[in-house]
Amino acid sequence: MNLKSTRDGYGEALLRLGRENPRVVVLTADLGESTRSHWFKKEFPERFFQMGVAEADMVGTAAGLALSGKIPFMGSFGVFVTGRVWDQLRVSVAYNNANVKIGSTHCGITVGEDGATHQAIEDIALMRVLPGFTVIVPADNIQAIKATIAAAKIYGPVYLRLGRASLPVVTKENAEFNIGKAEILKEGKDLTIIACGVMVCQSSEAASILEKEGISVRLINLHTIKPIDEEAIIKAAKETGAILTAEEHQVMGGMGSAVAEVVMENCPVPMKRIGILDRFGQSGKPEELMREYGLTAENIVKEAKNLLKRKTI
Repeated sequence: MNLKSTRDGYGEALLRLGRENPRVVVLTADLGESTRSHWFKKEFPERFFQMGVAEADMVGTAAGLALSGKIPFMGSFGVFVTGRVWDQLRVSVAYNNANVKIGSTHCGITVGEDGATHQAIEDIALMRVLPGFTVIVPADNIQAIKATIAAAKIYGPVYLRLGRASLPVVTKENAEFNIGKAEILKEGKDLTIIACGVMVCQSSEAASILEKEGISVRLINLHTIKPIDEEAIIKAAKETGAILTAEEHQVMGGMGSAVAEVVMENCPVPMKRIGILDRFGQSGKPEELMREYGLTAENIVKEAKNLLKRKTI
């Protein structure tokens, strides 16, 4: 099985962008290797800025570079580049609609042994409330490359949520990637599973298990949390009558909440959100933590069956 991380995809895409567009510059806050930004540094040292352990300074510098015509990509751990600098992101980047792109690595509990202080599990909620921000959660390495390249082509702030863990590839090289357009991985009629990031793989496995038991599942990779694909969600609600969401993030304020907002206002159907239930992360191996927090194919199968009992159409 081909396993690669989404942060590797980000690093590979930065190299491609650097070769294609001289306006692309890269910043990091003492985490070049961890964010894979150091690959860009080796080839384009004059366009790479090492800011040291000074994330707020990095945000302000990136905003200034953007307002002077550059396309800055700044990278750091998710906990540092969202929570620690949220004020700077709000005022310097979002308020100015600065063309800043954020490569946020080490998100979710699959960071593993680094523990709760370094596991970003609130970042989607923090970023999707900022006016003008695009929020993307790639499902695998291939999609991380496409998402990073796509982010450079649109004007405005973009948040790319990336992971440390190596993941199975669940998307195809030749599949289209469009910001704001969900990817339908599988059609089905009994219920819809909507997932993002690492949970796309778990949800795909769960869908296969449910299919063997005669339950037809529509599987949606909602890689763009904002702007959200309302059309795909509403269509799924009308045609399958039940929606389950799965994310490696706090269940409150994340992707599931974004989906619920669309469903509630347009086509209310029974829903279940799978995510982290008002807890912090902890140190452990990624697979152990996924089991501890119920982020597994087995738990998705169980919750899907419970959800079907509430289905009315």
